[in-house]
Amino acid sequence: MKDSRIRGAEIVIKSLVAENCDYIFGYPGGAIMPVYDALYDYADQIKHVLTRHEQGAIHAAQGYARVSGKVGVCMATSGPGATNLITGIADAQIDSTPLVCITGQVASPLLGTDAFQETDVVGFSMPGTKWNIQVRKAADIAPAIAKGFHIARSGRPGPVLIDITKDAQNELSEFNYVPCLGIRSYRPYPIVKDSEITAAAEVINAAKKPYVLFGQGVVIGNAEEEFKAFLDKTGIPAACTLLGSGALSEDHPQYVGKLGMHGNYAPNLLTNQCDVLIAVGMRFDDRVTGDLKRYAKQAKVVHLELDNAEIDKNVKCAVSVLGDCKESLPMLTEKVNEGKHDEWLAAFRTLEEKEKSAVVSLDLLPTKIGLTMGEVIRYINDYKKDDAVLVTDVGQHQMIAWRYFKYKTTRTQVTSGGLGTMGFSLPAALGAQLADLSRQVVCVVGDGGIQMTIQELGTIMQTKAPVKVVLLNNDFLGMVRQWQQLFFDKRYSFTELDNPDFVKIAEAYNMKATKVTERENLSDTVAEMMIHEGPYFLEVVVEKEDNVFPMIPTGCSVEEVRLS
Repeated sequence: MKDSRIRGAEIVIKSLVAENCDYIFGYPGGAIMPVYDALYDYADQIKHVLTRHEQGAIHAAQGYARVSGKVGVCMATSGPGATNLITGIADAQIDSTPLVCITGQVASPLLGTDAFQETDVVGFSMPGTKWNIQVRKAADIAPAIAKGFHIARSGRPGPVLIDITKDAQNELSEFNYVPCLGIRSYRPYPIVKDSEITAAAEVINAAKKPYVLFGQGVVIGNAEEEFKAFLDKTGIPAACTLLGSGALSEDHPQYVGKLGMHGNYAPNLLTNQCDVLIAVGMRFDDRVTGDLKRYAKQAKVVHLELDNAEIDKNVKCAVSVLGDCKESLPMLTEKVNEGKHDEWLAAFRTLEEKEKSAVVSLDLLPTKIGLTMGEVIRYINDYKKDDAVLVTDVGQHQMIAWRYFKYKTTRTQVTSGGLGTMGFSLPAALGAQLADLSRQVVCVVGDGGIQMTIQELGTIMQTKAPVKVVLLNNDFLGMVRQWQQLFFDKRYSFTELDNPDFVKIAEAYNMKATKVTERENLSDTVAEMMIHEGPYFLEVVVEKEDNVFPMIPTGCSVEEVRLS
């Protein structure tokens, strides 16, 4: 009688197939080699993307997850391969990105012996994962993967790590994949209470100057239409967080801009003038609130939130509505009054004009001799499609690109928000592009960040993903330099960079590459890049001491937002 058992390594792959995984981002090594051997026979069912570094693999999986809405999958070997995932795991945890990370581990008898490439990755990753496990038996692999996918994508999403010993990968076992539909004591979607909806509606209906702040929770909950319906009925002005960008089209008449340290002037300043503050799917991050002791003290706060841990964590609420906003928003919309807040909305528009005069016009229509970061984004807007995806690294270019990129549709914003990981954008853009090859993906990166993961140009070359890479080069670690200029008497301590010839590097990776130093060449070059069929690398040399304003200095109130 034929033995129907298969190796644990093949169980890993068949489990991923059962979960409709179409991409694995990874890097092989000794302790994960049996899984890679099994993967060889499934190339027609799962595509593997060989990144040039494990950190590249997990950031690519993040980009894929953020654009597709699916669980991103990455794979690495034991020891340094596994620990190279830690930064991405921490990034995914704070930005609520669903990932399943599979790592190989030394054989069970060697655990705890300091064997070659043995690291306690379960211990290392425990604080940064939503759930993790070490599997030592082949029979436990499929249940662990099923549970991992369920935990990663349900409720508030996050990263899961599954560490599989080498003997478990080689052991024989029956394969019977049962998708995980629930776990005892784990309730990812709290029941929305009608009493909380009623209390929230009463507060909102009594408001004279209500104000909505929305975050990534609207996107994660696929609640964009429900959110728009709420705004359309109430007429309330709405501003977004960094990761909430795209949940509402910037063309919406009640959209008033972006929140935070480098957000727009009006949304920050008027936070302390509203009488009711309605937070939807956002966590009151410190970059949004500034000094908590002086944040919206005049307002009654209504917080719609999925994760109970975020309720009253930073800002105390008058009313909290716990639950998935896709469920709670329609319930709330039914009970709120139809309204118009034209006078209140006009206050935002007045301050918006002030910002345009003092900041925006200088960024987008500059009189400076050198190119500005803002005018580069202006031309990208001219030639992009409405569903184009912006992927940014971390720093000045990130804030400028976010400020001026025109978000028209959802899942068009991919960046490292909470952790602020330099080196994120290049591999994340690759993953974002593979999530949907029909969409334009524009990676905007600085000369500091790109050199942290520049080797992933090789992955773009190998996959032929048509990513458009825009390097804004000022020969500085720009955001740190800005702080040194403003708060450290221009003592530019170790922030100036001697950079390589980036165009030659890109060309070595077989990419079309161009460098722009003059304003008259910028528009045509951006147009050429956006219609180019393959990957494209555009370096733009920008002003060395160009700063990002508005700005709320650390420790200041949102009322102390500076225009210069």
